[in-house]
Amino acid sequence: MNLIDRYVACWNETDPEARAKAVAELWTEDATYTDPLADVAGHAGIAAVIEGAQGMFPGLVFSPGDLYDAHHHTARFTWHLGPEGGEPVAVGFDVVELAEDGRISKVLGFLDQVPAA
Repeated sequence: MNLIDRYVACWNETDPEARAKAVAELWTEDATYTDPLADVAGHAGIAAVIEGAQGMFPGLVFSPGDLYDAHHHTARFTWHLGPEGGEPVAVGFDVVELAEDGRISKVLGFLDQVPAA
């Protein structure tokens, strides 16, 4: 499973214990996550943001988008949020920095398309 698949799987994991384990495996202990709606650090903060997103959009799932690019210890990719197999209601673009061990140390997220209020 590649980085994006593992990342998306974390965002789709609804079991709190399994989500905490997935976050710990993918992110460094001091990792940060920043997007227009959140600015957190550490595994608990990241898991809480994921849980919050799931609460805001019940029944919707994250999926990889069409763009992926990487160099050195940096990657960028798009993602979609929507009903399984359906049109996305949200589209985002994340930039991640990787630590020496291959885990994520920083995420900078951008929202390109958001649901109408």
